[in-house]
Amino acid sequence: MNAQIKKLNEQAVEYSGNINEVMIEVKKTIVGQNDLIEKIMIALIADGHVLVEGVPGLAKTLTIRTISDTLKADFVRLQFTPDLLPSDILGTKIFNQKESTFKTKKGPIFSNFVLADEINRAPPKVQSALLEAMQERQVTIQGETFPLVRPFLVLATQNPIETEGTYKLPEAQVDRFMFKLLVSYPNKLEEKTIIQRFTQGATIKTNKILDLKQIADIQSFCQQVYADEKIEEYVTDLVDATRHPEHYKLDVDSFIEYGASPRASIWLILAAKANALLNQRGFVIPEDVKTVCHDVLRHRIMLTYEGEAEGIRSDDIIDKLLSKIKAP
Repeated sequence: MNAQIKKLNEQAVEYSGNINEVMIEVKKTIVGQNDLIEKIMIALIADGHVLVEGVPGLAKTLTIRTISDTLKADFVRLQFTPDLLPSDILGTKIFNQKESTFKTKKGPIFSNFVLADEINRAPPKVQSALLEAMQERQVTIQGETFPLVRPFLVLATQNPIETEGTYKLPEAQVDRFMFKLLVSYPNKLEEKTIIQRFTQGATIKTNKILDLKQIADIQSFCQQVYADEKIEEYVTDLVDATRHPEHYKLDVDSFIEYGASPRASIWLILAAKANALLNQRGFVIPEDVKTVCHDVLRHRIMLTYEGEAEGIRSDDIIDKLLSKIKAP
């Protein structure tokens, strides 16, 4: 086992160096938002989709675009609007009069990285069109199924402060996002740097760091990172506590309508493995799980009316879980 861990560690150091090169390149453009950048890279390593929530002007879209610029991969930005149609995303079949046949015209979803900007502005029919693509990594166009290229990552943004002209994301779709990341304001020093960087006419060039094969290799290695059975039990306890808090002597039962799904357990392990890799380790420790716990669980815990009325947030419940459930 020691020899295996040593080999995993050596590989993790190499791949961590590759990912750090990407983050250094991204930070030439993006000021602050270090947690956002790191979590998106963890999602990339673990091959999971990301929902980013924050008020306008916090560089959500710019961060995602800049990360994609460091990768030798196809990138498309979709601006979601109330008049968008599913065929605008997935594609459609066009009739060829000369040949009297239908030809499939693939939509922008057939890219490696898809930025779904302001996803909550599109109607439910369009939002649900992403479900099969995100979960099954395939698209069905009028009865014909097409596999999506790998890697395939959906990075969606939404604005939490406007309700007019927006549609709440269906819980079934939200659960398909590995992470829900909350973006906060920069501090005063970061804001000063932002002013200097973006008001003096300087052009920042983003270099390509990783190609598709390197990304695929890193994602494949993430699965091999060692997670002990005790780590798996810890993750199981955390997720089970969202469903049966009374079994863990947690006084939050009246605030939880529905607990986290089994996808939460899967993504907690994979995200913890990706975090371990990012920290040059080929094995998972409890701190890896704690680092990603809020981002994996916050959108999977449905609050009751009582919880919402009392101003309870899912993050508050996760804090209690982490403090009450003993780590190995």
